[in-house]
Amino acid sequence: MNEPPGARMRVGLTALTMAEYFRDVNGQDVLLFIDNIFRFIQAGSEVSALLGRMPSAVGYQPTLSTGMGSLQERITSTKEGSITSIQAVYVPSDDLTDPAPATTFAHLDATTVLSRGLAAKGIYPAVDALDSTSMMLQPRIIGEEHYGTAQRVKQTLQRYKELQDIIAILGLDELSEEDRLNVARARNIERFLSQPFFVAEIFTGSPGVCSLTVLSTVAHNKHNES
Repeated sequence: MNEPPGARMRVGLTALTMAEYFRDVNGQDVLLFIDNIFRFIQAGSEVSALLGRMPSAVGYQPTLSTGMGSLQERITSTKEGSITSIQAVYVPSDDLTDPAPATTFAHLDATTVLSRGLAAKGIYPAVDALDSTSMMLQPRIIGEEHYGTAQRVKQTLQRYKELQDIIAILGLDELSEEDRLNVARARNIERFLSQPFFVAEIFTGSPGVCSLTVLSTVAHNKHNES
């Protein structure tokens, strides 16, 4: 961050050029980490200001979309090899509609959003299942059972989110029986999603398919207790 904005803006493109060399010349599959992609955007904004360009929404450079595209669209597979990128994205004021993260997300196949609210509850990893997305979440790819379970979980969590204000003001007792059951399911799901899945199979001895079955049971169980 101590470098001039021009150098900071170019360093991401330089790293990508190196990744392309390993992919195209050496025929390798490359894993490219970018931490943090917002610094690339910020540097571009500073360069734009130095050039005297009129800023666009929220003060970002008018070339935000094209600049991001010039980086992200080069991260792709060819017949020689592939480039896979994992990127950390800073979200200003936790606003996912901010032009910087919104422009970035448009190029990503999957996003994992961390929630301050879940972290405040002591739930780790604090992954927000509602805001997180994946292009792989399609029945033809993951199967009908997995897709159905995911949709049911998201519906339960969404309803719980809608009830948060009512719970904070009036309490659980003012909810209908169905909504109280939904809240209990949602809280159980939040706690369950803090557990490791297939990445920890070697340590837990439980395959990922078992985790999916249990999650489906939690999401559909009509007799959950908080």
